[in-house]
Amino acid sequence: MSSSTKTIAGYEFEAYQHVTFPAPEMLQRSKDLHHWMEQRRTVRDFSDKALPKELIDNLLLTASSAPSGAHKQPWTFCVVGDPSLKREIRMAAENEEKESYTNRMSHEWLEDIRPLQTDWQKPFLEIAPYLIVVFKKVYDILPDGTKRNNYYVNESVGIACGFLLTAIHHAGLVALTHTPSPMNFLTKLLKRPENERPFLLIPIGLPAEDTYVPQLKRKALKDVAVYL
Repeated sequence: MSSSTKTIAGYEFEAYQHVTFPAPEMLQRSKDLHHWMEQRRTVRDFSDKALPKELIDNLLLTASSAPSGAHKQPWTFCVVGDPSLKREIRMAAENEEKESYTNRMSHEWLEDIRPLQTDWQKPFLEIAPYLIVVFKKVYDILPDGTKRNNYYVNESVGIACGFLLTAIHHAGLVALTHTPSPMNFLTKLLKRPENERPFLLIPIGLPAEDTYVPQLKRKALKDVAVYL
């Protein structure tokens, strides 16, 4: 019987315990997941119904299982549930968004988002029970104050956000990926350290009773994949 651990070049490794499935079951599982994820939509109309903290904990643990450069896990998930702080975030975000919609966005950009019928007003930032503000750590700060580089930070945090969105949908919740630009106000409001930069703002919760989303058509496989 092989050992469950081994030492390689002075580092401990453990045997990989992988669960596999017969080919027909693999195919069915892939179809089932695609069908479920195909129903995922961005939602802007949230219920204010409370969610248990343990549920949020599990979502974040799933997100943090994502691969990252040199296993640095260069992310911080700030969970905002305090109503007054959500109000501050909304006010600051709307200030930036109003400027963007009025002066920063090109005519082409505004035309592209017109079918979504979104504007600078963001009431969901107050209504959703939680806002998850994802920060990327451009470097780590060691206990002695030394700076230690992180690698592939944007890629790593982007993958973690993908895991998070999948976990949110899997739990039966809805979310919105919000990127007010610029987002520096989040660093100040949430009192984050100098090595963190805001990456994504994700309101999560249950959908409001009457929620409508744009009728969208996703690209076909032939338009997004190339087999060589």
